[in-house]
Amino acid sequence: MIPQRMTLVTLGVADVAVLRRFYEGLGFRAAGFDSEGVAFFDMNGVVLAVFGREDLAEDANAKLESGSAHARMSLAINLESEAAVDAAMAFAAGHGGRVTQPARKVFWGGYAGYFADPDGFLWEIAYNPFWPLDADGRPQLPPPTRP
Repeated sequence: MIPQRMTLVTLGVADVAVLRRFYEGLGFRAAGFDSEGVAFFDMNGVVLAVFGREDLAEDANAKLESGSAHARMSLAINLESEAAVDAAMAFAAGHGGRVTQPARKVFWGGYAGYFADPDGFLWEIAYNPFWPLDADGRPQLPPPTRP
């Protein structure tokens, strides 16, 4: 079974720096680490990420479709272990999800895979050892380092 929660919404964007400045201009505060390739914003329990569009498509092993949001965004559920990720991916596949990227160790130090729902929307199932989950399964991001 996959828990009924969402922990992360990732927007595949043309320019991470531009979108980071935009969201910071709205008053959002990026989490306490810097990267040119991705920015994370705590949205009171759900994390908003801005990630390069091509990088998201590559990470999910999905095609960028003109006029489609399928590889331009993904929804995510963070789980407590690699074994939980494997079980959730198998569960999704058993219920009609199309695995686009099998779960594997990933470049940022975690473990993740992707599946597409029957309409093509991407879901990432991930274990992130750097984001502990609270009792309700919400990720706990490091505090901002910038004012």
